[in-house]
Amino acid sequence: MDLSALAAANPDHWRRAACIRTLTLDAVAAANSGHSGMPMGMADVATVLFDKHMVFDASAPDWPNRDRFILSAGHGSMLLYSLLYLTGYADMTLEQVKNFRQLGAITAGHPEYGHAKGIETTTGPLGQGIANAVGFAMAEEFLRAKWGRKIIDHYTWCIAGDGCLMEGVSQEAIALAGRHDLSKLIVLWDNNNITIDGEVSLADRTDQMARFAASGWDVLECDGHDPAAIDAAITAAKASPRAAMIACKTHIAIGSSAQDTAKGHGALTDAQLIADTKSAYGWSEEAFSIPADLKSWWEGVGARGRDAREEWETRFGLMPAGKQAEFTRAFAHEAPRKLSATIKALKKQISETAPKLATRAASQHALEVINPILTEHLGGSADLTGSNNTKTADLGVFSPEDRTGRHIHYGIREHGMAAAMNGMALHGGVRPYGGTFMVFTDYARPAIRLSALMGLPVTYVMTHDSIGLGEDGPTHQPVEHLAMLRATPNLNVLRPADAVETAEAWEVALGQTAMPSVLALSRQGLPTVRTEHKTKNLTAQGAYVLAEAEGKRQAILMATGSEVSVAMAARDVLQAEGIGTRVVSMPCWELFEAQDDAYRKRVLPGGPVRVAVEAAVRHGWDRWLLGERGREAKAGFVGMDSFGGSAPAGALYMHFGITAEAVAEKVKSLL
Repeated sequence: MDLSALAAANPDHWRRAACIRTLTLDAVAAANSGHSGMPMGMADVATVLFDKHMVFDASAPDWPNRDRFILSAGHGSMLLYSLLYLTGYADMTLEQVKNFRQLGAITAGHPEYGHAKGIETTTGPLGQGIANAVGFAMAEEFLRAKWGRKIIDHYTWCIAGDGCLMEGVSQEAIALAGRHDLSKLIVLWDNNNITIDGEVSLADRTDQMARFAASGWDVLECDGHDPAAIDAAITAAKASPRAAMIACKTHIAIGSSAQDTAKGHGALTDAQLIADTKSAYGWSEEAFSIPADLKSWWEGVGARGRDAREEWETRFGLMPAGKQAEFTRAFAHEAPRKLSATIKALKKQISETAPKLATRAASQHALEVINPILTEHLGGSADLTGSNNTKTADLGVFSPEDRTGRHIHYGIREHGMAAAMNGMALHGGVRPYGGTFMVFTDYARPAIRLSALMGLPVTYVMTHDSIGLGEDGPTHQPVEHLAMLRATPNLNVLRPADAVETAEAWEVALGQTAMPSVLALSRQGLPTVRTEHKTKNLTAQGAYVLAEAEGKRQAILMATGSEVSVAMAARDVLQAEGIGTRVVSMPCWELFEAQDDAYRKRVLPGGPVRVAVEAAVRHGWDRWLLGERGREAKAGFVGMDSFGGSAPAGALYMHFGITAEAVAEKVKSLL
């Protein structure tokens, strides 16, 4: 294509966009790895967006009412890093750009939340960014209704590529956004027709514009290298009452010999190719060098939102002090002071009445006292509201007709739900939780992993957590899922034994500011095992002595969730035979691991036989059976070593041998 014509038509714009292109070429070449073509192709779109439409202040990157920019096509990370450096973000120095993809640099191969200001989310796994963007936009809608337009009123911008749109999660996200008329969400599709393997047509023939339109979006298109056309399309999209997608027709690796090829998708590192490409751009600067006039112009773009930010601060300062404090607390993901006393009162009531209650129902009881005081709590379910017990009477339903509603009907979209909740948590000002059956953590897993990687306080309410769900059978009965979740770094997996532990688990989850939590909850009713009220949150210790041995301690039974009551019944059997037995409830391994050695030694001293009881696979239990002063010759496990079956819960527990009698026999065989 004729680059000279493009440059001649808009010379100032061309030079500004060339800053992004040449920084990308230089950084990828220095790293000898990366993705050059996407930033080169989308530089014109990004330049127009940041110049004419994005409202932000590079000197105040955490301003709550800034526009959010999400690079869903995270492999093109040099687009984002270039923009942050050029517009004057303090931590994105030229040295960081030069150290692209190097150990210790904030310029990771894919953008990582927390590494640098202006990186709104971690992207790279394709599709996650666009799904996060939906959550950002939902949070913005809710907060605008809650606090008013003078405090929250901004756009969420997302650049997505062909790969993002091929991933299945994108359809879940697109459909959700279409249903909710998220008019402040604008997706810019990098329509370059190239993936790693070659042209998109190798694997796909989807009419993406028709797809978005069918899902309830307004759809526009433009030449992604014509700044006037880009500006006009974005202006039209901003006027839409619905979410909008702009198909930006671009040339990947524009101006290089790899333009419009699969090679252009990857790392362009050949010195001659880079020299020729820069020559085609009319660029004669040294590597990583940006002329002073261009850097000054870009920094002006970064400062342009300062007036808007200062005006916002004035408006915010006029709010009552209590409202300001509430707003600040919510954006810091801090729990309200009332939470602890509220949970204590609920625990006392449960211990006194000792109900037999499924922990999913106990979770709803906890939410009934939590949600009125945690007014930023946004709940939801993937079409299992009545089963997950996520909706309390005071929430209302989030919809285009009621943006103050706090319960979201996600539909049968577990992955989209989890990714949207990440976006909500990243936006700030809201605290999301969402439910599905625990077996469907399989569907939500990529987003749960990113919750943990980013350190987001998202709560996953995963019910029907074992064979105890009964007749739905092995397709719905999780046996390996606890092990999978526990293997994930920076994720608390809480499996409470009764309604008291469930209330405590919620308090633990809501006390986290940089870690997600999974609540694994039962379908079947469970007896109250914590009948003596204690104000201390014992679940927060991860494990604790629930029942002490009478007489000489010969056995320690360890259990979680629904199997704690099995262990307690086994203790009765063993104590009746004169075998002193301690029961340790272990609702959260991660929290127990974090306790000091002295506490862990008090809970799990050396000497006695140890038997673990859990209606799941053994994987992971050897940490507690054989480690922590345990011995293989004196350790056993009662649980699952296969998939489940379709039958009533009681019959399944008998069939798979997860009974008090089986536990007692296991202990006696090891004595």
